[in-house]
Amino acid sequence: MSKITLPTLQFLTDLKANNDRDWFAANKPRYVAANKEFHQFVDALILEIQKFDPTLIHFTAKDCVFRIYRDVRFGKDKSPYKTHLGAHVTAAAKKSEIHTRAGYYLHLEPGDTMLAGGAYMPESNWLKAIRQEIVYNTAEFNGILNSEEYKQYFGKMEGEKLKTTPKGYDADHPAIELLKHKSFLSTHKCTDAQVLSGGFLKHCAAVFKALHPFDMFLNRAMD
Repeated sequence: MSKITLPTLQFLTDLKANNDRDWFAANKPRYVAANKEFHQFVDALILEIQKFDPTLIHFTAKDCVFRIYRDVRFGKDKSPYKTHLGAHVTAAAKKSEIHTRAGYYLHLEPGDTMLAGGAYMPESNWLKAIRQEIVYNTAEFNGILNSEEYKQYFGKMEGEKLKTTPKGYDADHPAIELLKHKSFLSTHKCTDAQVLSGGFLKHCAAVFKALHPFDMFLNRAMD
């Protein structure tokens, strides 16, 4: 069974302490090994997700794993490398479009690994469609958020909210607190011990299975 091992987490820990090109070049074999292991894990995870989400049937890790190299052009932080490994598994047709669909996000970082999904700052058309879907099917969405499976792993929905009422809606709308959201996110944190355990793959699959109805509701808004 594919799993994440200590050398991969140790590489990321060391990279955080030595985030420069010379160190990375000298440790390139460690990165290659960690990246290969992560791709193998994501491929195995996709197979597990396909059991409950057949929309991902043609996808592999290479379609959804992010590059470790940072784009340093527009920020104050000029560190050349990310200190985590990440993959966003969605049914988007292109890698450049993976943020246009709700999916399954794996963020692997020592001390801060998380499993997440939803819609992060969706573009205006999608945001409007999500709000409309919530108005039409408020009881269904609340049912998802209050389900035992969802609450077990995610607690409650997260995401940035408007301080005022969104345009086109009344302040006393029964779903107004949901409609104020600009992002619709679900996150589940994992300890390093969980990550390194032999059951981490099955744990990821269970978390993402609980996430599936939430993602499908958000995606249905644009279907």
